[in-house]
Amino acid sequence: LSLSLSLSLSLSLSLFLFLSLFMLVTRSSSRITLAGSGGSSADGDGGAVPEQPKTSVEAEMEGFGCELPHGHDSFLDRAHDLAAALEQDADRLSMGAPTRAALAVRFARVSTREQRQRVLQAVEYNVFSFPAELVLVDLLSDSGTTAMCAEQWGALFWGDESYGRNRGYYYFLDALRDTFERGDAPHKRLAFAIGPEPPLDTVIDELFLKEHSGGFVNGGLAQLVRPNCFIVPQGRCAEYLLFSSIAEVRRERGLEGGVVLSNGWFDTTAAHAFEAGFQPLNCRLATPPVAAEDVGRVNHFAGDMDTVALAAHLAELGAERVPLVVLTVTNNTAAGQPVSLANIRETKRVTQEAGVPLFLDACRFAENAYFIQQYEKSQRGRSIPEIVRDMFSYADGFTLSLKKDGLANIGGVLCFRDCGLFHSSYTTAHADIGIRMKERQILCYGNDSYGGMTGRDIMAAAMGLYSVVKHDYLRQRVSDVQYLALELHKRGVPVVLPPGGHAVYIDMDRFFHGRKPWQEYGGVALCVELLRHFAIRGCELGPFAFEWDEKSEEERSGMANLVRLAVPRNVYSRHHMEYVAKSCAFLYEHSQLLPAVTVSRGKTLRLRHFQSGLAVNYEHDQAQQGSTAST
Repeated sequence: LSLSLSLSLSLSLSLFLFLSLFMLVTRSSSRITLAGSGGSSADGDGGAVPEQPKTSVEAEMEGFGCELPHGHDSFLDRAHDLAAALEQDADRLSMGAPTRAALAVRFARVSTREQRQRVLQAVEYNVFSFPAELVLVDLLSDSGTTAMCAEQWGALFWGDESYGRNRGYYYFLDALRDTFERGDAPHKRLAFAIGPEPPLDTVIDELFLKEHSGGFVNGGLAQLVRPNCFIVPQGRCAEYLLFSSIAEVRRERGLEGGVVLSNGWFDTTAAHAFEAGFQPLNCRLATPPVAAEDVGRVNHFAGDMDTVALAAHLAELGAERVPLVVLTVTNNTAAGQPVSLANIRETKRVTQEAGVPLFLDACRFAENAYFIQQYEKSQRGRSIPEIVRDMFSYADGFTLSLKKDGLANIGGVLCFRDCGLFHSSYTTAHADIGIRMKERQILCYGNDSYGGMTGRDIMAAAMGLYSVVKHDYLRQRVSDVQYLALELHKRGVPVVLPPGGHAVYIDMDRFFHGRKPWQEYGGVALCVELLRHFAIRGCELGPFAFEWDEKSEEERSGMANLVRLAVPRNVYSRHHMEYVAKSCAFLYEHSQLLPAVTVSRGKTLRLRHFQSGLAVNYEHDQAQQGSTAST
């Protein structure tokens, strides 16, 4: 037994030594062969090539007592090649990388087509009056429809509902300073509320009583004496505050009417300007389209202001006839297209020379900053907060709906630069323009420290301003919208390319191949049929919404004929987007069966798309075909 055991151990040891020697020889010859490119020396003399120094991977593995596999050098070469390929195509490949996870789910109730038809008929086919509970994919608007992030829900619990100077007021004002003035050097005083509590004297000195002046958000005594930041329930309240206050000052000076210029007036913004006695006029720059294969790589900033036309209007009208210029970022009316930083800078130069204040309609400022970072060569590599700071450095003031790029479900704000051009233009011997606005704010919306918002919503909005400028969030946001646009395009549906950051726009003239005249409101017909057959809600932005039939030839110039599919932030999956694309493609294939639409009630109402009644008219033979096709 002992002899047998000894012989076995001896044979095992001999076999182990033989295999070890064989592996060592093989490994050495492998290195020599690979380094010498198939057995030849580097200098071509056929001699042996010296052993190369160990790579970091070799050294690390040998340090752990591990042997690299045979041919490991070619393995490492392939790994390096793969990494290089990934670097070159990083933008395209990272577009689909997910940056969020859904941790709460709401299940939808699935209605039948017959139920939706009954309700549509009862609400006079007005999609704004259709109950949301019957909608599976609601793309009516991206305003206030955001699914808030976990940090916002956490901040919400720190809300304070005190009537005067709730704690959120101070944190929100400082979040505005961080977002629009401080770039990559935010103070983040919000941490005082949701992090470890600092000494109370620190909160008093650094937050409650801290003096700020010269920017968009005065603090301390300056905010009492020269208020320049106003909290309101939503963006259109900020628009009302702005235009009504300007009109009041002009009337006191004996000036009536005037023209307000923009790169693209949205419906409610134009309505506020019109209500205040001003004529809204567009100066939109025409740009070439982008091919589908270039989406994600090329952007011509089709939302830009036509600064040549702007300068011509200002020269013709004069500063006295033009109380304000509004630059919308991104340009919702121009299919959500972005505005370049160079164009913002040039627009400021033109308005400054004319002595006219420049305001930003900044509802989607962060999405616009992302496009600047990605597609404006001089801005590549810069951070989103730095680009945002530069964008706003050229503005005399801005309005902002927190329901868009505040990632909040309610809220808005109006700010103007302390002692800047807007302040000096509209402050009179009778009243500081900020005091005038504050009085109107208190009368319409409540105490200035909450402005019609709850303290909880103020805290959620403050946190939202920090979340919305995160690069990964914006990349996912823009990529979701691009995905829907390309899915529609792939199925032949004519969409505006490249898409903007918040919505996809379907071109109704191409959708109907030019067969449906504008007075039949083809965009409304598409929206009605999407609801009726697929429980998808979109919004017409064309001759019906912009009251084409009630406008002069000059006012009709440049008017779009679109259906907007606005994507709520953080709500829907790509499964939803594919469902939308397939549904739109079906209706596009059968576009000849879509009905004509007429206004049956409220044709002359202002903002009629929110409130008027419609009639849907099928020809008899189309009704028969449409019923068969739908079934």
